[in-house]
Amino acid sequence: MKKLFYFLIPTITFFLILFNAFFGHLIFLSDSQHVINKYSVYVHLLSEWNSESKNIIFEVTNSWYKSDKHNVNHIFNTESKDYNENQLQKINRKSYVELKHEFSDCQEEWQPMLYRKAVDNIRHEIEYVQGNQLSQNPDVSVYPDIENKNYDNFKQQSKIKNGYLQFFPICTSKNITSYDYSIKTDNPDLGFDVYFVSSPMQREYFTNSSFDYYGESGCFGQNKQSYSGTCKNITKDSGLLVILPDELVPWTSKVIVNLYEN
Repeated sequence: MKKLFYFLIPTITFFLILFNAFFGHLIFLSDSQHVINKYSVYVHLLSEWNSESKNIIFEVTNSWYKSDKHNVNHIFNTESKDYNENQLQKINRKSYVELKHEFSDCQEEWQPMLYRKAVDNIRHEIEYVQGNQLSQNPDVSVYPDIENKNYDNFKQQSKIKNGYLQFFPICTSKNITSYDYSIKTDNPDLGFDVYFVSSPMQREYFTNSSFDYYGESGCFGQNKQSYSGTCKNITKDSGLLVILPDELVPWTSKVIVNLYEN
């Protein structure tokens, strides 16, 4: 009997793990009015950048209202997407390689595996107890407003003129909408600037007088290491522009970005 018991436990465990791998995400299918997409952007700065560290990872969560709540949920299909391709690009006359992983272009919904959902919820609770997370809802992240104490805002504005800029589009079926957002970095030496802008073209305009952003309170933050805000009355082509100085130190800098339509 004992031998049978030792055989059954590993067997049952194996099949539970296998079931979770293939079908765990289906447990989270619901009639929620929100669609959630999670994706990553990997950036490698080439030799013309001054940063000693050449790598930035952006982890993005984008949540928006479904245009029709009766629509069938779309689950990300890795076989149908050419999302894992390196793209050579330039900004400020400096080259970088960008790789978007699981970016759905606002078309598909991300569904977590059981273990990923559990790990994310535990991490959320730990951050909440530590004071690094202000939201009790495990599906919504709100970060405290933490200023960069290494140097003042005037110096930050000088640094970011030649910095790296990343645009994150919102997803909406409305012409005018409102978004909550939160952002933080694990780089303790530098601050970031964040602006809600009307279109991705503002990324190209940042270094000249044509640059424009939503100037209302909550729509931007300057020289931050952690920040949350709400920007209202934004158009459907809008998005979040994040800028980092070109002074990254020898490790990979990670930036977490959360966008929630409300």
